[in-house]
Amino acid sequence: MNWLTQLMADESVARTVILLGLAGAAGSALGKMRIFGIHLGIAGVLFAGLLLGHLSFTIDHAVLEFVRDFGLILFVYTLGLQIGPGFFGSLRQRGVTLNLWAASIVLLGTGIAAVLIWTQRIGTAAGAGLLSGATTNTPSLAAGQQALKQLGAADTATLQGLAYALAYPFGIIGIIVTLLLIRVAFRIDIKREVLAAETVAAPKTPRPSTRNLEVRNPNLVGMQLCKVPGLAGMNVVVSRYSSQGHVAVASPETELHLGDILLAVGPERDLDALRVIVGAEVNLDLKAVAGPITNRRVIVTMPNVLGKPLAELTTFALHQVVITRVTRGSLEFTPSPSFRLQFGDLLMVVGEERAIVAVAAAVGNSPKALEAPQPIPFFLGIMLGVLVGSLPLSLPGLPAAVKLGLAGGPLVVAILLSGWANTGPLVWYLPPSSSQMLREVGITLFLAAVGIKSGQRFVEVLTSGDGLRWVGFGALITIVPLLLVGFLARAWKKLNYAELCGLLAGSMTDPPALAFAQQTTDSDAPAVAYATVYPLVMLLRVLCAQVLVFLLYARGA
Repeated sequence: MNWLTQLMADESVARTVILLGLAGAAGSALGKMRIFGIHLGIAGVLFAGLLLGHLSFTIDHAVLEFVRDFGLILFVYTLGLQIGPGFFGSLRQRGVTLNLWAASIVLLGTGIAAVLIWTQRIGTAAGAGLLSGATTNTPSLAAGQQALKQLGAADTATLQGLAYALAYPFGIIGIIVTLLLIRVAFRIDIKREVLAAETVAAPKTPRPSTRNLEVRNPNLVGMQLCKVPGLAGMNVVVSRYSSQGHVAVASPETELHLGDILLAVGPERDLDALRVIVGAEVNLDLKAVAGPITNRRVIVTMPNVLGKPLAELTTFALHQVVITRVTRGSLEFTPSPSFRLQFGDLLMVVGEERAIVAVAAAVGNSPKALEAPQPIPFFLGIMLGVLVGSLPLSLPGLPAAVKLGLAGGPLVVAILLSGWANTGPLVWYLPPSSSQMLREVGITLFLAAVGIKSGQRFVEVLTSGDGLRWVGFGALITIVPLLLVGFLARAWKKLNYAELCGLLAGSMTDPPALAFAQQTTDSDAPAVAYATVYPLVMLLRVLCAQVLVFLLYARGA
């Protein structure tokens, strides 16, 4: 065993990898352990790293800094790709109200931390760490450390990591306590609340239906399909038509005659309107009529069609096929001519078999491409994110130029790139499995490095007067914004309890709290609200941590 003793005694690449692997594996296992139905999740890695640091297992400072920063970059970039597609959409419709409440929680917590620093109850590094731990938000911890590094105070980042670890446990417990207090105080009937929430949260885009409509309106005789009154303003696609028993693919130039049957696809409301114009619905189903017309789903994976409107893609008209439905993520809808294709869109194509094969080749239709990573755009995106994060921005009142840093730059760039989907041949899409793996690896490396670096002083700070005070201050940052906004939103705006649960969990970016809310309500309604506020909250948490450090470092250093 001398070789093992020697390996762990001398600084080396092998020893560094072993320690990081041990912290990652042991911490992940610790995070899965449940106590009263609650688990630490990825924060378990931090506590495993703290234990290794306490046991005097250290890593070279420069190496540890690189591991921490590189893990941070991987995490925030893939996080941005994940939340990006829903970020701007979350700011519309009912999401505006939920996001305003969630932003209030973020700003109230930041305000409490700022007051504690301003009154010199705690230092800036400790205050930033308490804010991150009390809100169970690891990216804000990383953002705060980057801000301290920009100000030349990287040595205080250890205190930030310690404060985070001390505040984290109550950050998880505090939100669950809040949910229970609101439920008891307002005597909430969960079944009734869930029913109301699921009605409100129903998809705004109705799933397409099909109707077989017979032309009985004599005013339509000889008229081309594209000139049917009102059809252009409806979200309806006519995919097939039958004239004198012959079934063919419908095109904008198709001429109508009495007795023709049209197979229309779209929302029920628009189909009802079209029926009034055309004539009447019939029992005959054109999809069941034997003939050369068939339908098939194809996947958009070809770069040269991405971002282009359907109306500009001549391949569909050339092969006389019609796109009746598009599935993007969890949504299925009828596309308009201005609809722009994105990588991974699933198209329902109607036409002759030979034509569908040609169209499938034109749009890609390669399931393997969905799982194949895109290394060139991935590394270009990371590089661009680091460049944006390094761009100094001089703002009035701040002691130093503000930089988004390694936490904010890649996050903002990834959100923007995921919204664009592609730039020419570069596809910013990352397969979910690859994204999840890189995100987990990144945050594990970051937390392991932070824990090992902070571990040597953890027990000392915890058992001292400062440690106990920090726990109390962290609890204050957790519970006050949650209780204030939670009670106000329920009492004043009568916010639905199931939505409120998701809102509060999302405002803390706290998956354990979301799991508790879903178990309590036996509904997915909390998850809808959680997903609605999550993107904006995540961005605000990162930015607030940096602004807090930049504004108050001189006061609380």
